[in-house]
This record gives sequence, C-alpha cells and structure tokens, in this order.
Amino acid sequence: MRKRYSFAKFLGAAGIGAAAPLLAAEGMWLPSQAPALQSQLREAGLAIPPERLADLHAAPMGAIASLGGCSASFVSADGLVATNHHCVLGSIQFNASPERNLLRDGFLARTRAEELPAAPGTRVLVIDSLDDVTAAMLAGITPKLTGAARIRALEANRKAIVAACEVEPGIRCEVRSYFGGSQYWRQKMLEIRDVRLVHAPAESIGNFGGEVDNWQWPRHTGDYSFYRAYVGPDGRPAAPSPANRPYRPRAHLKIAREDLKDGDFVLIAGFPGATERFRTAAETEGWYGRIYPRQQRMLADYSALIARETQTEADRIAYASIKAGADNFAKKIAGQLEVANRFGLVELKRAREAALADWARRPANRRIHGRALVNFDGLTGEALAADEARLVNATLNRAQLLSAARTLYRWANEQQKPDTEREPGFQERDRQQLIDRLSLIDRRFVARIDRAILMQALAETATLPAAQRNTALEAKIAELGLDRLYSGTRLGDRAERLAWLDRPVAEFIASDDPFIQVAVAAYAQDMAAEGRRKELDGRLDAARVAWMGAARAHAASEGRLLYPDANGSLRFTFGHVRGRQTRDGEAWTAFTTAAGILAKDTGKDPFNSPPALLAALKEGKWGALGSQALGTLPVNFLSTTDITNGNSGSAVMNAKGELVGLAFDGTLEGMLSDWWFDEATTRTIAVDARYMRFVIGRVDGATELLREMGAD
Repeated sequence: MRKRYSFAKFLGAAGIGAAAPLLAAEGMWLPSQAPALQSQLREAGLAIPPERLADLHAAPMGAIASLGGCSASFVSADGLVATNHHCVLGSIQFNASPERNLLRDGFLARTRAEELPAAPGTRVLVIDSLDDVTAAMLAGITPKLTGAARIRALEANRKAIVAACEVEPGIRCEVRSYFGGSQYWRQKMLEIRDVRLVHAPAESIGNFGGEVDNWQWPRHTGDYSFYRAYVGPDGRPAAPSPANRPYRPRAHLKIAREDLKDGDFVLIAGFPGATERFRTAAETEGWYGRIYPRQQRMLADYSALIARETQTEADRIAYASIKAGADNFAKKIAGQLEVANRFGLVELKRAREAALADWARRPANRRIHGRALVNFDGLTGEALAADEARLVNATLNRAQLLSAARTLYRWANEQQKPDTEREPGFQERDRQQLIDRLSLIDRRFVARIDRAILMQALAETATLPAAQRNTALEAKIAELGLDRLYSGTRLGDRAERLAWLDRPVAEFIASDDPFIQVAVAAYAQDMAAEGRRKELDGRLDAARVAWMGAARAHAASEGRLLYPDANGSLRFTFGHVRGRQTRDGEAWTAFTTAAGILAKDTGKDPFNSPPALLAALKEGKWGALGSQALGTLPVNFLSTTDITNGNSGSAVMNAKGELVGLAFDGTLEGMLSDWWFDEATTRTIAVDARYMRFVIGRVDGATELLREMGAD
C-alpha cells in the first residue's frame, strides 16, 4: 500500500475552505474581500494599503486584464499588455507561415506600424466593476420549479441583467455563479477588439523545455509576450482599423527595481478559470475513478493523432496551438491522478464531509441543513454519467467543419426567436464572436487531418450506449461517407461559412452540402439531449445551493472566512517566494538561474536555445538585472500562491504592487490544488521580470519596448 500524506494538519479535516488566519497562502480572493483580510495581508508583508486591492480603477488591480482564458496586465500608459508566450501562441500561429516562421523565430515590431493583428476573436477585457446581483438572479426561483424551469428562469434573469449592463457600446458583461449558485456577481468589462501582437520571443525561449519540462521544477522558460490594445479615435472600443490609437489604461504596473529574494511577499492578480474544492467526496471519486482517466487518455490519443498526421511544416504551424493545448491538459490530468492517489484525496473529502454531517445533525441545524447533504448525493451518480457522456460527445466538435455546420444550424434556428429568448451564445451580442471563431478555421484546418480527427471521435462516441449519443448524426455520416463529406462541402471556404449566418432554416434543410445535411439530421437529438441536461442541471443547482448553504453556515459557526471556487472572475492570491522540501534530503530552491539554461541546452528541441541567448548568458554581464542575493541572473521562481488554469499570464507583484514576474505554470505535485489545497506542495512557477528584460534588451534588441515600460 502506498504511503498517504495527510493534508489535515494544513487545512484541518473538518474544514470547508481555509481559515485565513491559519493559512495565508491558500485562497483565490475576490477584490471585495481584501478589507476583511487586511490583518493577514499586512502580516504576510503587503506594503500598500490592503483596501487598494478592492479598487478596480487604480493600480494594482486596475492594471489587470483578461484575455478570455488567460490573464494579463497593462505595463505602459500606451496600452502595452504583458502575458505569457503560450497565451499568445494562437496569434503567433495565425501570422506564421513556412516562409515566415514566427513560431520558431519569434516576432518583434520595432515600430507600431509593424505590429501584427492578433488572431480573430482575441480580446483584451478591462474590468470596470464587480457587483452583487444575487437578488435579481434569484427572483422567481422557488423550490417548486422543475429543473428545466429553474434553468430557464435563471437564464432569463441573467439575460435581463446583461442587457441592462451592455447598453453602453463597447461594454461586455457577465454574470457568474459563486458558492455553488448561492451568490451571483456581475462583471462589467470594457471589451477591446483591436489587439495587436508586439513581441514574442523565439519558441526555444518562450517554450524552452517543451513538454519535457512542463509542470516540472527546475524550470528555465521565458514564457512571456506582449500585445497592444487599440481603441477608436474617440477612446472607445472599435473594430480593428488603421485609424485606431493605443488604449490609455486607467492604471499600469511599474516594473520592480528592487531585488526579489527568497521569502519575499508576492501578490498575484488574474482570472483563474475553475477549481473544484467544494466538490463532494462522491463527485471526487467519480471524476478521479472514471472520468479523468478517460479524458486523459482521449487527450493523449488526440495529440498522438495530430503528430502522426502532421506531414509538413505548414501542418505543424496550423495545429501548433491545438496540439499544445491537448498536451498541456493531458499532462496536468495525469499529474492530478497520480497525486490524488498518493495523498488519498477521496478520503480527505470524506473526512471533511463527516465533520459537516455531524454539524448538520445537531438539533439547532437539523431543520434547515439536515437533508442538504443526502439530497445532493442522491443526484451524483446521474450527474457523473451525464458528465462523462458530454465529455465524450464533445470530441466530435474537434472536427472543425462538423462543428461549424452544427453551430450555424443552431444559429439559424435561434434567429427565429426574439433576441431575449435565444439560447445564451446565440444572441445578437454573440454574433461577432461567432464570426471570429468561424474565421479562425482558415489558419487551423487541414482537411486530411480534420478527417482523421472526425474518425477518431466517431470511434470514441461509439463506445457510449445508444441513448447517450447522437445516432442520427452517426447514421447520416455513414450514409454520406467521409469521402463525400470532405470532397462535397463548401464550408472550407470562409466566405461560404460566414454567408450561412444570414440564411434561414429552410435553406439549411434544402442544402446539398454534406456537412450541413449532417447538422440538420443531428439537430433534433441535439436539442433533446440539451433538454435532458437542463432538467438535471436545474435539480443539481437547487441541491448544490442547499449543500453550500450548509457548508457556509458551518464555516461561519467556526469564524472562518471562505473564498468561492474559481470561476473565471477577477481574484487575487498572496504568499511568498519559497522553494520546498521534496523528499528526504532533497529540496527545490526558490530560483533557477542562467546557469541552468546553459546546463540543459543540448542544441536539440526542446532544449535548443538561440545562439544569441547562449552567447549573452556565457558572457555573464548581468548589470542591474543580476540578483544581489543570487549573484547571477534569475530565470524562474517559485511562490506559495494559489493559482489554476486561467491564471496564465497573471502579474506577479511585490509588496509595493510592482511587477516582478508572470505566472505561467505549477508543478505536478501541486496539481491536487484544483480540488484540495496544500501549502507544503503547491507552488506557482513564474518567469522573473529580470530575465524578461535581459532577453528583450540583450537578445532581441527591443530597447524601445524596455523604454516604454520604464525598464531600460
């Protein structure tokens, strides 16, 4: 039997979430929670007033931006945006070709006229406000509603709130659920649509170590790049145009000049995507026992297929960002599975729930919370089966022309309704995003590879019971045959794809395009499956609200402050630069340095640094960029902060709120943190701003960029 390491001494087996006074490093905190954490922030080392973290219109939080899947920050008064290399990979790929291989060689615009358009759909989202809209969201929500009726009512309330928020042009609003549907907050953002690529280092810097080093320490990756945000002449968001001017952010981050050292306070702000720390033991067992293993295998198979089918440099460029995403997620899940087993994650969850159940059975709590845990567990089996089926069926959407056809036919059907009654994602506010997605296919599609991907997906979905898959879709594809699907379609042409956005349902039904015919054939079963899922989701939502009500009341009875699971909204986390003990007699240092790059370099991918970088590192003239404490150039560093997917590109700041690096990864042993946080093992990996400045100035010669940031 493997040794199991208990996290109880760090979290407390009875706890839901973390007690802030006990564990400062844990927590993805809302800006509005900063005042309640002021004593913990000051004790940890924050030098600026803690209440400034609640001010979204001033530095540091006013400088934080979202890229819709990654995080970023403004680092100049002229709209310069710093984020990770892997966050701009899609834009590098979009502009690359075998003749101008920006993936391999990197890119630098020496003038603003040389900046390149980001990939279609790229947005810089600047947060304006976060407002509690719980009362408006829950208006009319009663226990008597069926599951589907509950979801319809929530959707109607959400659309009304969003419509009222988006009256002003250039504003994008979202309403997100917190604490399992117990609270709702509206996130109002400026949506900047003209985004341009300014600088990206060579792939052998920005992705040094590749998948070999991914989720590993020691790390030596220069994972940084820069966009610039542009707005119209009136200062409002506008479509891309030569007449546009750089956006003037309300705040931008200063580049730190002081030496960052082991033990120093650090603050990270960004938009973490999703964590599952309030998932129950039964849910955890289902995901780790059944769903994650299948998902990991499907992702590995997907990546392997792309690798097999990639025959030319043009193929590699087309599928570079897709394959990188699959590889990254597959490795993360593999790490999660291994660590969850070693640490006994399910047992930890059960122990926590046992304490909650004991509290809920007390006479004072029984009437309100007594049935909450039992009622939710009663739905778990059905929910897990539905989650697995949905995950498997989603592989069909990897085939880009099939996905486009199904989306277009759904769009046509939704256009027959008043805008307020259309499904989220198919309203008029979503039209431009759909155009962008359909346009991206041009640069990320090879028919031969797409066909192989569709064959793989059909083989995967065929393993599901007939009731869980779209048999009408399968039958139509079998009738037409894959040869006819790909030889007879016109959806490979961008103009033809976009033209379907304005065609009525009748034209779809009458079409002879084979992919359109498949979409029409699949539609009825697609809608039936969606209806079943909404009924289940509604029942789950009601049960989870009750479960979270018990968990929050339990925490309050013990004087504990909870943070909600990550959900893509603005958060901050704080901790310290710190290595960790790994096993007996071995430890990770907090920093890696230039010497590690020279030691790792083999001249072969993925350890093939550019000659200019190697020469500069061997010369060893660090100047002001060298760390006084280390006596050399730092490259990456570890901290005890609490991040997850979506935090990529997040600004790492010192005690003064100055930029010291960009978060880009975690470590395999810390992968459990999406479900259960442990300060002893969880570490964030960041690229040090001093290494960024060294490469920008000494290797790429981008002195104007450094001057713009005040970092020359």
